[in-house]
Amino acid sequence: MAQHEKAVGHARIETNNFLMIVLITLVVAVGGLVEIVPLFFQKSTTQPVEGLKPYTALQLAGRDIYVREGCYNCHSQMIRPFQAETLRYGHYSLAGEFVYDRPFQWGSKRTGPDLHRVGGRYSDEWHRIHLINPRDLVPESNMPAYPWLEKKTVDAAVMPKRMSVLRTLGAPYTDEEIAQSVEDVKGKSELEAVIAYLQVLGTAVK
Repeated sequence: MAQHEKAVGHARIETNNFLMIVLITLVVAVGGLVEIVPLFFQKSTTQPVEGLKPYTALQLAGRDIYVREGCYNCHSQMIRPFQAETLRYGHYSLAGEFVYDRPFQWGSKRTGPDLHRVGGRYSDEWHRIHLINPRDLVPESNMPAYPWLEKKTVDAAVMPKRMSVLRTLGAPYTDEEIAQSVEDVKGKSELEAVIAYLQVLGTAVK
Protein backbone atom coordinates (compact mmCIF):
# COMPACT_ATOMS: atom_id res chain seq x y z
CA MET A 1 0.00 0.00 0.00
CA ALA A 2 2.78 2.36 0.93
CA GLN A 3 4.59 1.56 -2.29
CA HIS A 4 1.43 2.30 -4.27
CA GLU A 5 0.96 5.69 -2.58
CA LYS A 6 4.63 6.58 -3.20
CA ALA A 7 4.33 5.73 -6.87
CA VAL A 8 1.20 7.85 -7.17
CA GLY A 9 2.98 10.83 -5.58
CA HIS A 10 5.98 10.48 -7.86
CA ALA A 11 3.77 10.05 -10.90
CA ARG A 12 1.92 13.21 -9.95
CA ILE A 13 5.14 15.21 -10.11
CA GLU A 14 6.22 13.69 -13.42
CA THR A 15 2.85 14.32 -15.08
CA ASN A 16 2.44 17.88 -13.86
CA ASN A 17 4.64 20.15 -16.00
CA PHE A 18 4.24 23.20 -13.77
CA LEU A 19 5.09 21.31 -10.60
CA MET A 20 8.09 19.67 -12.27
CA ILE A 21 9.41 23.08 -13.42
CA VAL A 22 8.98 24.59 -9.95
CA LEU A 23 10.75 21.72 -8.22
CA ILE A 24 13.62 21.64 -10.76
CA THR A 25 14.07 25.41 -10.39
CA LEU A 26 14.13 25.04 -6.61
CA VAL A 27 16.74 22.27 -6.70
CA VAL A 28 18.96 24.18 -9.16
CA ALA A 29 18.65 27.38 -7.12
CA VAL A 30 19.59 25.70 -3.85
CA GLY A 31 22.45 23.79 -5.48
CA GLY A 32 23.71 26.95 -7.15
CA LEU A 33 23.64 28.91 -3.91
CA VAL A 34 25.54 26.18 -2.07
CA GLU A 35 28.20 26.03 -4.79
CA ILE A 36 28.53 29.71 -5.73
CA VAL A 37 27.86 31.87 -2.67
CA PRO A 38 30.88 30.61 -0.64
CA LEU A 39 33.17 31.64 -3.51
CA PHE A 40 32.30 35.31 -2.92
CA PHE A 41 33.90 35.04 0.52
CA GLN A 42 36.91 32.90 -0.41
CA LYS A 43 40.08 34.99 -0.76
CA SER A 44 41.64 32.71 -3.36
CA THR A 45 38.81 33.57 -5.77
CA THR A 46 38.31 37.26 -4.92
CA GLN A 47 41.83 38.55 -4.23
CA PRO A 48 44.38 39.08 -7.03
CA VAL A 49 47.52 36.97 -6.95
CA GLU A 50 50.66 38.79 -5.87
CA GLY A 51 52.03 40.96 -8.66
CA LEU A 52 48.84 40.99 -10.75
CA LYS A 53 48.14 44.29 -12.46
CA PRO A 54 45.14 45.31 -14.55
CA TYR A 55 45.67 45.40 -18.30
CA THR A 56 47.32 48.48 -19.77
CA ALA A 57 45.28 50.43 -22.30
CA LEU A 58 46.98 48.67 -25.23
CA GLN A 59 46.60 45.23 -23.66
CA LEU A 60 42.95 45.94 -22.90
CA ALA A 61 42.34 47.01 -26.49
CA GLY A 62 44.02 43.80 -27.65
CA ARG A 63 41.82 41.73 -25.37
CA ASP A 64 38.69 43.35 -26.83
CA ILE A 65 39.91 42.51 -30.34
CA TYR A 66 40.72 38.95 -29.23
CA VAL A 67 37.14 38.55 -27.99
CA ARG A 68 35.69 40.28 -31.08
CA GLU A 69 37.49 37.92 -33.43
CA GLY A 70 36.24 34.88 -31.50
CA CYS A 71 39.68 33.56 -30.56
CA TYR A 72 38.14 32.03 -27.45
CA ASN A 73 36.18 29.60 -29.65
CA CYS A 74 39.37 27.64 -30.30
CA HIS A 75 41.73 28.73 -27.51
CA SER A 76 40.90 28.34 -23.85
CA GLN A 77 42.71 30.14 -21.05
CA MET A 78 42.35 27.59 -18.28
CA ILE A 79 45.06 25.07 -17.49
CA ARG A 80 43.58 22.35 -15.33
CA PRO A 81 45.63 20.85 -12.46
CA PHE A 82 46.43 17.62 -14.30
CA GLN A 83 49.99 16.51 -15.00
CA ALA A 84 49.33 16.17 -18.74
CA GLU A 85 48.31 19.83 -18.87
CA THR A 86 50.84 21.36 -16.50
CA LEU A 87 53.72 19.59 -18.27
CA ARG A 88 52.59 21.05 -21.59
CA TYR A 89 51.34 24.49 -20.64
CA GLY A 90 52.84 25.36 -17.26
CA HIS A 91 51.38 26.14 -13.84
CA TYR A 92 47.64 25.52 -13.63
CA SER A 93 45.32 28.53 -13.72
CA LEU A 94 44.46 30.32 -10.49
CA ALA A 95 41.20 32.19 -9.92
CA GLY A 96 43.17 35.12 -8.51
CA GLU A 97 44.74 35.72 -11.91
CA PHE A 98 41.37 36.61 -13.43
CA VAL A 99 39.86 39.04 -10.93
CA TYR A 100 40.19 41.95 -13.39
CA ASP A 101 38.94 40.03 -16.44
CA ARG A 102 35.52 41.01 -17.79
CA PRO A 103 34.59 38.50 -19.10
CA PHE A 104 37.14 35.79 -18.29
CA GLN A 105 38.24 33.40 -21.03
CA TRP A 106 38.11 30.09 -19.17
CA GLY A 107 36.90 26.92 -20.86
CA SER A 108 38.07 23.44 -21.66
CA LYS A 109 37.45 23.02 -25.41
CA ARG A 110 40.69 23.29 -27.34
CA THR A 111 40.87 23.31 -31.09
CA GLY A 112 44.12 25.19 -30.66
CA PRO A 113 46.43 25.15 -27.62
CA ASP A 114 45.56 26.81 -24.34
CA LEU A 115 46.97 30.34 -24.27
CA HIS A 116 46.95 31.15 -20.58
CA ARG A 117 50.75 30.83 -20.20
CA VAL A 118 51.69 32.02 -23.68
CA GLY A 119 53.00 35.37 -22.42
CA GLY A 120 56.72 35.73 -23.10
CA ARG A 121 57.10 32.35 -24.82
CA TYR A 122 57.49 33.86 -28.28
CA SER A 123 58.78 37.15 -29.62
CA ASP A 124 56.52 39.95 -30.85
CA GLU A 125 57.76 39.24 -34.38
CA TRP A 126 56.75 35.57 -34.05
CA HIS A 127 53.23 36.59 -33.05
CA ARG A 128 53.08 39.15 -35.88
CA ILE A 129 53.92 36.55 -38.53
CA HIS A 130 51.69 33.94 -36.92
CA LEU A 131 48.64 36.20 -36.82
CA ILE A 132 49.08 37.42 -40.38
CA ASN A 133 49.49 33.87 -41.72
CA PRO A 134 49.88 31.01 -39.24
CA ARG A 135 51.11 28.58 -41.91
CA ASP A 136 54.28 30.61 -42.40
CA LEU A 137 55.37 29.27 -39.01
CA VAL A 138 53.24 26.16 -38.50
CA PRO A 139 52.56 24.54 -41.90
CA GLU A 140 49.95 22.12 -40.51
CA SER A 141 47.99 24.85 -38.68
CA ASN A 142 44.27 25.22 -39.40
CA MET A 143 44.08 28.58 -37.63
CA PRO A 144 42.59 31.35 -39.80
CA ALA A 145 44.80 34.28 -40.83
CA TYR A 146 44.14 37.79 -39.55
CA PRO A 147 45.98 40.09 -42.00
CA TRP A 148 43.50 42.96 -41.53
CA LEU A 149 44.65 43.48 -37.96
CA GLU A 150 47.88 45.00 -39.26
CA LYS A 151 45.94 47.56 -41.33
CA LYS A 152 43.36 48.68 -38.79
CA THR A 153 44.16 51.04 -35.95
CA VAL A 154 42.82 50.84 -32.42
CA ASP A 155 39.84 53.06 -31.59
CA ALA A 156 41.56 55.25 -29.01
CA ALA A 157 38.48 57.34 -28.20
CA VAL A 158 36.68 54.50 -26.41
CA MET A 159 39.51 53.60 -24.04
CA PRO A 160 38.86 56.12 -21.20
CA LYS A 161 35.22 55.05 -20.92
CA ARG A 162 36.19 51.38 -21.14
CA MET A 163 38.73 51.72 -18.33
CA SER A 164 36.37 53.81 -16.20
CA VAL A 165 33.73 51.09 -16.36
CA LEU A 166 36.31 48.46 -15.38
CA ARG A 167 37.41 50.63 -12.46
CA THR A 168 33.80 50.67 -11.28
CA LEU A 169 33.92 46.86 -11.39
CA GLY A 170 37.08 46.73 -9.31
CA ALA A 171 40.11 47.25 -11.57
CA PRO A 172 42.46 49.69 -9.76
CA TYR A 173 43.03 52.18 -12.60
CA THR A 174 44.14 55.66 -11.60
CA ASP A 175 42.78 58.89 -13.06
CA GLU A 176 46.15 59.41 -14.73
CA GLU A 177 46.08 55.99 -16.40
CA ILE A 178 42.59 56.58 -17.72
CA ALA A 179 43.48 60.06 -18.99
CA GLN A 180 46.65 58.74 -20.63
CA SER A 181 44.90 55.80 -22.32
CA VAL A 182 44.10 57.67 -25.53
CA GLU A 183 47.75 58.58 -26.09
CA ASP A 184 48.88 55.06 -25.13
CA VAL A 185 46.95 53.45 -27.98
CA LYS A 186 46.84 56.30 -30.49
CA GLY A 187 48.16 55.18 -33.87
CA LYS A 188 48.67 51.58 -32.72
CA SER A 189 47.47 48.83 -35.01
CA GLU A 190 45.04 46.18 -33.83
CA LEU A 191 47.80 43.65 -34.47
CA GLU A 192 50.09 45.43 -31.98
CA ALA A 193 47.27 45.47 -29.44
CA VAL A 194 46.55 41.74 -29.73
CA ILE A 195 50.26 40.95 -29.41
CA ALA A 196 50.50 43.13 -26.29
CA TYR A 197 47.60 41.18 -24.80
CA LEU A 198 49.07 37.77 -25.68
CA GLN A 199 52.45 38.74 -24.22
CA VAL A 200 50.99 39.42 -20.77
CA LEU A 201 48.87 36.28 -20.47
CA GLY A 202 49.80 34.19 -17.45
CA THR A 203 52.88 36.19 -16.55
CA ALA A 204 51.70 37.12 -13.03
CA VAL A 205 52.49 33.59 -11.80
CA LYS A 206 56.11 32.52 -12.21
